[in-house]
Amino acid sequence: MKLHAAIMALATLAALSSISVTSYSFVPSTRNTFTATPMTSPRSSSMITMKDDSSPSFSLGSIFGKTSDSTPSFRGSVNLEPHPSERDHINPLNLLTPPSATRRAATVATEEGEALPVHSDVVSGVLPNGLSYVILPNRSPPGRFEAHLQVFSGSADELEPQQGIAHLTEHVAYMGSRKRERLFGTGSQTNAYTDFHHTVFYAACPTNTPRGNTPMLPMALDALVDVMEARVEPSRLEKERAAVLSEMTMVNTIEYRVECQILSTLHRENRLAKRFPIGKESLIRSWTQDDVKTWHRTHYRPDNVLLYIVGDLDPASAEKVIAEKFGKISAEKQASEIRIPELKAEASNLADAVMSGTVKSGLSWHYPPVRHDWCVSPGKLGELEGMEKPIDYDIHLQESYPLDEKVDFLSTEEVAPGKKIRPHIFRHELLQAFSLHLFAKRPVEPITDLPSFRRSLARRVALAALQIRLNVGGRSDDPAFTFVEFNQLDSAREGCAVNSLDMTAEPHRWKEAICKSLSEIRKLGIYGVTPGEMERYASALMTDAEQLAAQGDRISHGDQLAYLMETVANGHTFMSPEQSYYMTAKALSSLTLEEVNEAAKELCSHVTGLKEGSDGAEGPLIAVACSPKTPDSSGPEYCDEESLVKTIYEACQIEVEPVEDVQVPHTLVSEEVLKEALEANPPEWQGGSFTDGTPNTPADKLTRPFTLRRLGNGIRVGIAQNPAESQRGHLRLVAPGGREAEKKLGFKSGSMAVGARAMQEGGAFGPWSREQVELFCVDHLLMVEINCNEESLTIDFVFPTTNVGNVGFGDNVELGITGTEAVLQVVREVIAGFHWEEDALGRSKQSYRSAHESLNKSLEGKSTEMIMAAMTDNDDRYLSIDVDTVNAVTLEDAKNAVMSQLHPSNLEISVAGDFQVNETLEMILKYIGTIPADANSEYTVDEQSGPLVGAVPALPQPGRHLDLELEDSDPRAVAYVSGAAPNLWGYLADGTTVKDRVLAADKKASDYDKQRRNHPLFANAALALVSEIANRRLFSTVRERKQLTYDANFSLTGFERLMGGYFLVTVTASKEKAQQALDACKETLDALRKSNPITPDNLESAKRVVLNRHEGELRTSGYWAQLMSGIQEESIPLKGPLSVTDYHAVIEAITTRDLQLTLECLGLDEDKLYTAIGRTVKPVGVELEDDGIVKASPMAGMNRGGALMG
Repeated sequence: MKLHAAIMALATLAALSSISVTSYSFVPSTRNTFTATPMTSPRSSSMITMKDDSSPSFSLGSIFGKTSDSTPSFRGSVNLEPHPSERDHINPLNLLTPPSATRRAATVATEEGEALPVHSDVVSGVLPNGLSYVILPNRSPPGRFEAHLQVFSGSADELEPQQGIAHLTEHVAYMGSRKRERLFGTGSQTNAYTDFHHTVFYAACPTNTPRGNTPMLPMALDALVDVMEARVEPSRLEKERAAVLSEMTMVNTIEYRVECQILSTLHRENRLAKRFPIGKESLIRSWTQDDVKTWHRTHYRPDNVLLYIVGDLDPASAEKVIAEKFGKISAEKQASEIRIPELKAEASNLADAVMSGTVKSGLSWHYPPVRHDWCVSPGKLGELEGMEKPIDYDIHLQESYPLDEKVDFLSTEEVAPGKKIRPHIFRHELLQAFSLHLFAKRPVEPITDLPSFRRSLARRVALAALQIRLNVGGRSDDPAFTFVEFNQLDSAREGCAVNSLDMTAEPHRWKEAICKSLSEIRKLGIYGVTPGEMERYASALMTDAEQLAAQGDRISHGDQLAYLMETVANGHTFMSPEQSYYMTAKALSSLTLEEVNEAAKELCSHVTGLKEGSDGAEGPLIAVACSPKTPDSSGPEYCDEESLVKTIYEACQIEVEPVEDVQVPHTLVSEEVLKEALEANPPEWQGGSFTDGTPNTPADKLTRPFTLRRLGNGIRVGIAQNPAESQRGHLRLVAPGGREAEKKLGFKSGSMAVGARAMQEGGAFGPWSREQVELFCVDHLLMVEINCNEESLTIDFVFPTTNVGNVGFGDNVELGITGTEAVLQVVREVIAGFHWEEDALGRSKQSYRSAHESLNKSLEGKSTEMIMAAMTDNDDRYLSIDVDTVNAVTLEDAKNAVMSQLHPSNLEISVAGDFQVNETLEMILKYIGTIPADANSEYTVDEQSGPLVGAVPALPQPGRHLDLELEDSDPRAVAYVSGAAPNLWGYLADGTTVKDRVLAADKKASDYDKQRRNHPLFANAALALVSEIANRRLFSTVRERKQLTYDANFSLTGFERLMGGYFLVTVTASKEKAQQALDACKETLDALRKSNPITPDNLESAKRVVLNRHEGELRTSGYWAQLMSGIQEESIPLKGPLSVTDYHAVIEAITTRDLQLTLECLGLDEDKLYTAIGRTVKPVGVELEDDGIVKASPMAGMNRGGALMG
């Protein structure tokens, strides 16, 4: 059921405050963020942001009471020269710029219309030295805060000999901070990242220390002040140089290189094409302390930073701490420590050029110093080009320089008068699919008043309509494309709005795929949306805004901060959730179909304008195609620049017809059908029963923190109320078995997994077609993901808990059913009324073929597959499904395998959300309880009476080393250390448990020790702590002390039902150091057992991390559903209510002795280890560069909305 694909467009429907809309997709978008691995754990937050633009020009002189040529009097700056790069510029606070009069001005009517209200709780200011700050009090979660220091200099600000120095300086500044180290063990998280336009350092901390109850804001700000005053010690520089060089290798995947090509072509006319954060290897190897310090002191100055603080803090107190900590820093003092005079002078020249017509100086100080080749409606181009001032300085790097990549990005082709396409083809041996990336760059419209807000909503409705058409209506029995996405996003990191079409297809069908996707875009641009689409997506916008307002101050600090940063950067009005809801309701109440269609016309103008005789956008359309390298230029899969341009142009000449509205059901299960089901199968509740020692629960009472019962038909049910995610819920349906049952029950290999994907790709129920069901899910904001792994079939649903699918607004609204009721209807039909379709199976098989082919072209994927094959003795349940196996699966095979698992007695439903438990239980009884107890019994096989899940294969002994070579033009290596481990509940493959082994090994154990170790959660807790400590040790040893890698990671397989599992250490390194890195990982694990055992400090720090992570995740309904899943399953005997209720107590009770004994349950002996190294080898005909250095791809982590985390 490709319901997740239909929902992808709902990301564009999120209210313009901070609502986050997540979708699930098997085939990843090529727009995904490719980020380098962070120093610690990266934050991932998907935020829907407003549009951006310039605020009125603001001079720092108006704050300081000085003119641009005067010298301010800062403490410690007496007799110092002015900073060479400091210029009067737009204040980075934009609409939040003080004094209060400015704030008041933003809330009154503008010339165009009513101004949007500003969040009343936001506090902002500027210190006398020019440092700006924003404070937002927020109570979710309570007792914590986040502080982010944003430096408005990134890779785009680098001079020719500085390429990569912004990123290296980020590493040196934060990793070298001793005051940052004081945050360790307090439950704090620190990290930093570099992008085109900025460098950001952050600390997420408790408001008070766990021991001593000391306020932590001063400690966090001390660490950030340390960043501003970085010492650049030689030892730290060498460590971070090694880390960055390792990072260059680690991030250089084929997906990463595709993103390089895309961004280099998209921004050919400005600095971004030649200033990627990862930089140049030869330069990184050569820099001295003075080089790094010169960059640091040039850019880390008070007027060039903005401090954000969001959390459970008092703003007035926070302002005092900010002034105390940051007030002493001055630009003049920083300038006095710039060590390289020629770079100082050149940086001054660049600063002058930045002020001459770049989007950074003209629109927002958050933007990079660039210009753009705009693609806008007729008449606007001249106005935009008039903003630029002619200068002699080559700020946009249009000339050739010695370190430029040897890549020829083609010139723009005029396919007809005024119609331009800029093409580029990227071919590589590691690519296995064709992809097209079509772009148009536009200025960002500021959203500061009601008219601009209405236009943004109109754009979102139009975008959602097109995305749903592409994902729902655009899929046929034999679809031309395998993935397609159309969007327009404002990008502060690029200083523009980017309109994009991203599409993938089989190589031989690339022309057909282009024609199909462009035809859908042209339909929207020419004919607009239908009345039904207008109603559907406007209603979805209103529901999103309502959910956000209901969540109020329960939005997490991280989400609030991400939205705040993006909004401020783009010069938009930052509203509270309640304000956003009010303004959304006001705007939508009068939004017309004509306004939406005008927005659709503008969004698609760069495509519709390519038709002969049509008026369209002026400026270039940028087209990047990526395809497999093929020796045959005459085959249908071959694409060059000429044929790409011709195909795009010809596709835009095809006549298109308007789409027609589809009748969408308001309910999938009619009252008549439900009445018959109630009569035929009267539902009843039975008590819950458990295997962890918890007494059975009654069938007629609610219990805390969750209610656990069984239905009369055998389906197990767990339900929990979670108000932390307002008006949202998560349901998980689990059928134990998965690929393990596939083999045990004699089904064809791969049939369970391929069938699960076919179910995801399908979706026809009862009398309803797939398209009707998918649009029903769109109307009711349902998201669905169906997965089959080694031990279970799992279906996850995310849904709103309020009335959705409403018609109308305000007093005239006609309420639909709740999202909770809608999701239970879908669950019922999945179990009892699903239609299996050949075309859905075809799409499923194509996905698996593509995934397997991609794995064989991935160094990491193929290496992991190799070591797993060796450890499992080539057991295909644990390996990728190969193409021949996929092709052999028939619809009957897939149907029989999956439906055999969907017998009610085999199912468990876990649901959590912001709802009334009694009401939801009544709906479950009505919709799920009336499913016949013998449903799907015709698919049951004779062997199905016993447990469907056994143990992982016994690990062949002794262990061994494996080597793999993969052809690739770029040198890369990855190493692994692996071995046997328990499953998440402490069961080993031979049936013994961690508890048994620990008790047997500790002959002197006290009664308290035995009691603790006999707790059902003991092994789970001990393994979580061991993983955390092992990761920290690998980081400190392999990265910090030995400087062999950027990152080494320890992980355990997440099996719960299968007995046994594996641990895996992954380390990336250069080809030359791969063996050393592998040996260092082995030494680290061995030392953890023997020479350098776990210390009390190690344990205390790990406990804080594990408990904080648990506390944070408890705020999500998805985590509650995960916790409840399996509690009533006999196949997970140690998982029961105690695993939730006693979590804190068990974690806190664990001792270092417990962990040392738990380590001995892992197969860490030298002769039991499996190790592997995967290396790339040069393809035939590819030569290294003359200097012997193969330059890394020119950028890292540079997808739209992403950043280089390092």
